[in-house]
Amino acid sequence: MSERQLFEYAVIRVVPKVERTEFLNVGVILFCPGEKFLQTMFVLDAARLNAFSPHINMDELDASLCSFREISLGAPNAGPIGKLAIAERFRWLTAARSTVVQTSEVHTGLCTGAAEMLEKLFKELVLT
Repeated sequence: MSERQLFEYAVIRVVPKVERTEFLNVGVILFCPGEKFLQTMFVLDAARLNAFSPHINMDELDASLCSFREISLGAPNAGPIGKLAIAERFRWLTAARSTVVQTSEVHTGLCTGAAEMLEKLFKELVLT
Protein backbone atom coordinates (compact mmCIF):
# COMPACT_ATOMS: atom_id res chain seq x y z
CA MET A 1 0.00 0.00 0.00
CA SER A 2 1.31 3.44 -0.91
CA GLU A 3 1.97 6.01 1.77
CA ARG A 4 -0.71 8.64 2.04
CA GLN A 5 0.41 12.17 1.23
CA LEU A 6 -0.99 15.49 2.38
CA PHE A 7 -2.52 17.53 -0.44
CA GLU A 8 -4.24 20.89 -0.79
CA TYR A 9 -6.72 21.94 -3.41
CA ALA A 10 -9.01 24.75 -4.47
CA VAL A 11 -11.89 24.93 -6.91
CA ILE A 12 -11.45 27.34 -9.83
CA ARG A 13 -14.56 29.43 -10.36
CA VAL A 14 -15.87 31.79 -13.00
CA VAL A 15 -17.49 34.82 -11.37
CA PRO A 16 -18.93 36.90 -14.24
CA LYS A 17 -20.21 39.71 -12.02
CA VAL A 18 -18.06 39.96 -8.92
CA GLU A 19 -20.58 42.17 -7.15
CA ARG A 20 -23.23 39.40 -7.38
CA THR A 21 -20.91 36.65 -6.00
CA GLU A 22 -22.53 34.04 -8.27
CA PHE A 23 -20.09 31.53 -9.69
CA LEU A 24 -19.71 28.41 -11.79
CA ASN A 25 -17.07 25.79 -10.98
CA VAL A 26 -14.83 25.22 -14.00
CA GLY A 27 -11.69 23.58 -12.60
CA VAL A 28 -9.54 22.34 -9.75
CA ILE A 29 -5.97 23.07 -8.75
CA LEU A 30 -4.18 20.50 -6.58
CA PHE A 31 -0.85 20.76 -4.75
CA CYS A 32 0.87 17.76 -3.15
CA PRO A 33 4.28 18.69 -1.69
CA GLY A 34 5.26 15.06 -1.05
CA GLU A 35 4.92 14.28 -4.75
CA LYS A 36 6.16 17.72 -5.89
CA PHE A 37 2.86 17.92 -7.77
CA LEU A 38 1.00 21.05 -8.81
CA GLN A 39 -1.52 20.78 -11.61
CA THR A 40 -4.73 22.34 -12.80
CA MET A 41 -7.66 20.76 -14.64
CA PHE A 42 -10.44 22.85 -16.15
CA VAL A 43 -13.17 22.70 -18.73
CA LEU A 44 -14.99 25.49 -20.53
CA ASP A 45 -18.52 24.41 -21.38
CA ALA A 46 -19.54 27.28 -23.67
CA ALA A 47 -23.25 26.47 -23.59
CA ARG A 48 -23.33 26.30 -19.81
CA LEU A 49 -21.26 29.45 -19.36
CA ASN A 50 -23.33 31.41 -21.89
CA ALA A 51 -26.56 30.32 -20.16
CA PHE A 52 -25.04 31.49 -16.87
CA SER A 53 -23.68 34.74 -18.28
CA PRO A 54 -24.34 35.51 -21.95
CA HIS A 55 -21.82 38.39 -22.07
CA ILE A 56 -18.78 36.44 -20.92
CA ASN A 57 -15.71 36.66 -23.17
CA MET A 58 -14.75 33.01 -23.76
CA ASP A 59 -11.38 33.86 -25.34
CA GLU A 60 -10.27 35.92 -22.32
CA LEU A 61 -11.57 33.27 -19.95
CA ASP A 62 -9.70 30.53 -21.80
CA ALA A 63 -6.50 32.60 -21.74
CA SER A 64 -6.82 33.15 -17.98
CA LEU A 65 -7.37 29.46 -17.30
CA CYS A 66 -4.51 28.46 -19.58
CA SER A 67 -2.24 30.79 -17.61
CA PHE A 68 -3.30 28.97 -14.41
CA ARG A 69 -2.23 25.69 -16.04
CA GLU A 70 1.09 27.12 -17.28
CA ILE A 71 1.94 28.64 -13.89
CA SER A 72 1.02 25.37 -12.16
CA LEU A 73 3.45 23.49 -14.37
CA GLY A 74 6.16 26.14 -14.08
CA ALA A 75 6.21 26.37 -17.87
CA PRO A 76 8.83 28.60 -19.51
CA ASN A 77 6.10 30.92 -20.85
CA ALA A 78 4.55 31.36 -17.37
CA GLY A 79 6.56 34.51 -16.66
CA PRO A 80 8.15 35.37 -13.31
CA ILE A 81 5.39 33.66 -11.29
CA GLY A 82 6.12 30.42 -13.12
CA LYS A 83 9.71 30.58 -11.85
CA LEU A 84 8.67 30.57 -8.19
CA ALA A 85 8.96 27.46 -6.04
CA ILE A 86 6.02 25.08 -6.36
CA ALA A 87 4.47 26.03 -2.99
CA GLU A 88 4.73 29.74 -3.80
CA ARG A 89 3.04 29.18 -7.17
CA PHE A 90 0.16 27.39 -5.45
CA ARG A 91 -0.23 30.20 -2.90
CA TRP A 92 -0.15 32.82 -5.66
CA LEU A 93 -2.76 30.98 -7.72
CA THR A 94 -5.09 30.51 -4.74
CA ALA A 95 -4.73 34.03 -3.33
CA ALA A 96 -7.98 35.98 -2.95
CA ARG A 97 -8.80 38.14 -5.96
CA SER A 98 -11.80 40.01 -7.27
CA THR A 99 -11.66 39.07 -10.93
CA VAL A 100 -13.73 36.87 -13.21
CA VAL A 101 -11.50 33.85 -12.42
CA GLN A 102 -11.27 33.11 -8.69
CA THR A 103 -10.53 30.13 -6.47
CA SER A 104 -12.37 28.76 -3.48
CA GLU A 105 -10.76 28.61 -0.08
CA VAL A 106 -8.01 25.98 0.14
CA HIS A 107 -9.01 22.53 1.41
CA THR A 108 -6.72 19.72 2.59
CA GLY A 109 -6.78 15.95 2.54
CA LEU A 110 -4.70 12.79 2.23
CA CYS A 111 -4.19 10.80 -0.95
CA THR A 112 -2.10 7.95 -2.31
CA GLY A 113 -1.79 9.55 -5.75
CA ALA A 114 -2.07 13.26 -6.52
CA ALA A 115 -2.96 12.86 -10.20
CA GLU A 116 -5.75 10.42 -9.40
CA MET A 117 -7.07 12.70 -6.65
CA LEU A 118 -7.09 15.67 -9.03
CA GLU A 119 -9.18 13.69 -11.52
CA LYS A 120 -11.56 12.52 -8.76
CA LEU A 121 -12.09 16.04 -7.42
CA PHE A 122 -12.52 17.42 -10.93
CA LYS A 123 -15.27 14.88 -11.68
CA GLU A 124 -17.02 15.49 -8.34
CA LEU A 125 -16.75 19.27 -8.14
CA VAL A 126 -16.85 20.41 -11.75
CA LEU A 127 -18.39 17.79 -14.02
CA THR A 128 -21.34 16.76 -11.84
